[in-house]
Parts: sequence; C-alpha cells; structure tokens
Amino acid sequence: MSKLKLGCIADDSTGATDLANNLVRSGMRVVQTIGVPTAPLVAEVDAVVVALKSRTNPAAEAIAQSLEALKWLQAQGAQQIYFKYCSTFDSTPEGNIGPVTEALMDALGTDFTIATPAFPDNGRTVFKGYLFAGNVLLNESGMQNHPLTPMTDPNLVRVMQAQTKRKVGLIDHKTVGQGEAAIRERMAELRAEGVGVAVVDATSNADLHLLGPALKGMPLVTAGSGVAIGLPANFGLKPSLQASQLPAASGLQAVVSGSCSVATNAQVAHFKATGRPAMAIAPASLMHGQSDAVVQQVLAWATPLLKDGPVLVYSTAEPDAVKAVQAQLGVAEAGALVEHALAAVARGLLGLGVRQLVVAGGETSGACVQALGIAQLQIGPQIDPGVPWCHAPSATGGIHITLKSGNFGTEDFFSKAFGALA
Repeated sequence: MSKLKLGCIADDSTGATDLANNLVRSGMRVVQTIGVPTAPLVAEVDAVVVALKSRTNPAAEAIAQSLEALKWLQAQGAQQIYFKYCSTFDSTPEGNIGPVTEALMDALGTDFTIATPAFPDNGRTVFKGYLFAGNVLLNESGMQNHPLTPMTDPNLVRVMQAQTKRKVGLIDHKTVGQGEAAIRERMAELRAEGVGVAVVDATSNADLHLLGPALKGMPLVTAGSGVAIGLPANFGLKPSLQASQLPAASGLQAVVSGSCSVATNAQVAHFKATGRPAMAIAPASLMHGQSDAVVQQVLAWATPLLKDGPVLVYSTAEPDAVKAVQAQLGVAEAGALVEHALAAVARGLLGLGVRQLVVAGGETSGACVQALGIAQLQIGPQIDPGVPWCHAPSATGGIHITLKSGNFGTEDFFSKAFGALA
C-alpha cells in the first residue's frame, strides 16, 4: 500500500465532508471515518479525514480526541496533518480551536503553523486578519446569534490569541499575493519574532493556490476546508472525475435538519414553499421524557408520505426562539435533546426504507452518523461548495448521505440535492 499523503482531523462531521469534498475535487482519493478507527487503514487512498464530534466539547475532551486521531493517522504513515475547523471559526474564548492546535503542535514537535478559515467559494474571506461572511463582517452575519459558539469578534488574530498561549501573528494579503517565496519569507520573520500561529489572509481561490506551495512540508496545517484546494498539487496530484464516483442511488428520500443558521432557515422555508411535506420538532416538546413519543409521532407522519418524494423533519428555528428554549432548559441540555431526537428520527427513517438522506447541521450530523452506525464514508460529487454526496456501505446495499454545514448551500439545496444524485 502506498504511504498516506494527508491525514486530516475534523472537529465535526459536516466539516469533515466539506474538507474531503475539496480534496476529492483536487484529485485525491479520500475516505472519511466517523471517529477514530480501531483497525489499520486497508483502502488505497491518498487522504483520510477523521471526523470527530469535538467542536463544542470541553477543551480537554477535544484535545484527547484529536490526539487519538493524530496517533492513528501517524500509524498509517501520514506525511502531513491537517486540523480542520469551521469556515466561520466557530469557537469560544476557551477554545476549542486554539487548545487543539497547541496540543497537535506539541505532539508533532513543531513550533509554527498557520490558521485561516478562508473559503471564498462559500463567501468566507479573510482580509487584514478580519473574517468576512459574504459582504459583511462575521459578527454581522448572523453568527453572533449562534446558540453554542456566538462569534462577536471578526478579528481572527484577537480570537486566536485568546485561545492560545503561543504568540499569534498575521500574513497579510499583500504578502500572499506575491506568492510562495514571499509567504515563506514572512513565515521565517514571524518565527524569528516568536510567533507560533500565523493567521493568513485569503480573499480568492487564487490566494489559496498561492498559499498551497508554501505549506509543502509543514508538519501541521490548521484551516477551514478552503486551503485544501492548494495542497494535492504538492503531492503531484491533479483533478480527476474518477475520485468522486459513487454507487448508483436507490430507495426513499428524506431531510433531517437541526441547524438554526440563517442559511438553513432559508432552506427549510424554501422546501416548505415547494409544497413538500415538512414536520417541525419543538425542543420544548421533548422535555420530561417525551422524546420517544415525539419520534414515533414523526415516523408515523412520514410513513405514508415517503413514497411520493422527500419529506423534511426539522427543529430549525429563529434566534429568539432558540434563546427562549435555552433559557428554559440550558444551552447544553436543549442541544442534546434535539440532537438525540433527530438522530432517532434518522434511524427510524432508515428502517422505513430511506436510502437517500440529507442531514443539515454539524452537531445534528454527528449525532445522526453515530445513530446510524456509519463508520466510514466514500466521498462523491459536490452538490454545492463544501457539500458532497457520500456513500456509506452496509449489508442493505448502503445509504447515500450528505452532511451539510448549517451555513452552506443555496436556498433550494434540499430539493437540488436529490436531483443531483439522480
């Protein structure tokens, strides 16, 4: 077996497929695992993306999971490690991006790495260290209302510095625009100044392609998924359609949505406007041990409808509604109730014959893949930037599934996804 070129650690399942999607589009054969595998790699691939559920865990848990993933990837001979986080830099002053980055640096014995969530294809750009979502700063994009990781400061140098003991610096857009030599020179200057983590500007894919060669040989890269488009060329790889081929799709169709992002709210509204059946789960209805009863009601509702096309089950809500529930139940408890219920719905839908499943939301996706017993995903063609179809093999012929980050996708994503698979 050839040596694994790139070993990736993602802090949630949607982020993992987002990264894997960009690597596949750039020519890498990729397998995504759900959690850290317990056996050696047997597939002949160029990259493995280990999907964790560590974005909002306590920092110590996130570090432990990430180091376990690193140890497995090193055992598979990974030549470079990539720590992937969200393109909106989802985190709190306590972490988990900074603490995990430092733990991986220590384990790899490296004193310098870069950090950039830039993903221009999805409107995430970094300029003078400030993160933009579309045409507005991150803290004006709706992310300031995120129920778990509200982002109120768009300055990534400040955000990262609050999470790490290492000094944080900046490689600005002027330097990036000058290409590999200038970027490497700036890296050397920053290291001489005692900087351990450098935030990197990128406002276009061209910037990411200029950055890519400068990262060749760097033990650890930390980024969103955008940087991935510039790395496969470092290993002599070029884009290839063969890297994204999946088995033919069959079975019934459904959408399960737990994200409360602006983008997913719009996608839920669009799906409902098309006249397709949709059922909401109110978090308050899950209290006092009522979750199982609610799940059974949802499945009874879906059973006669599935034969006529996709159905949607969602807990998506506006920020004020989310805050009201959190005030009643607590942030963690409200999130866990919804995740577990939607995961149980996904498992029940599979039992009803669903074999094409769209899951929206990072935390929801993590809960669903665990509930479905999915251990490994083959990465297929892209639906929208950052969101591919995947295939999970099983004794029943497998399931096609897409794990959509809450912030990604056009308004018609839910309908478009099934058309793309057909």
